[in-house]
Amino acid sequence: MIVFRYDKTFEGLLTVVFDAYYRRTFPDVLLAEGEPLPLFVDDSFTVIADEEKSNRVWAGLQKKLSTSALSCITTCWLSELPYIDMLLFRYIRKAIDSRQSIEVNFADPDVLELAQIWKKVCAERRRMLQFVRFQKAADGTFFAAFEPMYNVLALAIPHFKDRFSDQKWIIYDLKRSYGYYYDLNTVEEITLETEAAHLVSGMLDETQMAEDEKLFQEMWKTYFKSIAIKERINPKLHKQNMPVRYWKHLTEKQL
Repeated sequence: MIVFRYDKTFEGLLTVVFDAYYRRTFPDVLLAEGEPLPLFVDDSFTVIADEEKSNRVWAGLQKKLSTSALSCITTCWLSELPYIDMLLFRYIRKAIDSRQSIEVNFADPDVLELAQIWKKVCAERRRMLQFVRFQKAADGTFFAAFEPMYNVLALAIPHFKDRFSDQKWIIYDLKRSYGYYYDLNTVEEITLETEAAHLVSGMLDETQMAEDEKLFQEMWKTYFKSIAIKERINPKLHKQNMPVRYWKHLTEKQL
């Protein structure tokens, strides 16, 4: 068994690909730095992320794969699944070694699984666009908290920058403790090093809200209730279209 250790970054993964071809030794297992080795290891290597090497691998992939397939690779990386790096390594190796495109070869289990993961991550991005709820803070900044299953925040930010270009806002991923702040000009990644209540619950309290925010929230709840047709209420379908895990950050679901 051959083990490669690396820093668990995407740049690091591409460097793993480069070093594997350079050494002509291909890993069976990819581990994080400091992670214990499994039993019966034949050899192990530590790979240091290198921008030049990763860029060379990416440039090579651009010659072998379409823009859509490249997007699939980067999108699937954001799934953060424990085995995604090894799956991507096998996919990239097949793409490099194959004389023909492997993109739609769904008879290959790795290609099929990657396509399925891509659909799930893209679906999570769509849900984020649907279920993000902003709250207006006292300083006029709009704050929204979210806990996506996958690390899709970066994929959704271009939509919000375009849609709310005339408003300052913060969208924060509570699960991963980072977010993005838009100041009417640029979007900046931020990390708030505090245990404030709104970074735990995702909801501003009344002292942090703008004067009219509570009123607008109550109006939204009233509207949400008024458009519901009692005779057509279908809890099962409702939960299917709006999964329960999102409810704690939805204004209309707050008591």
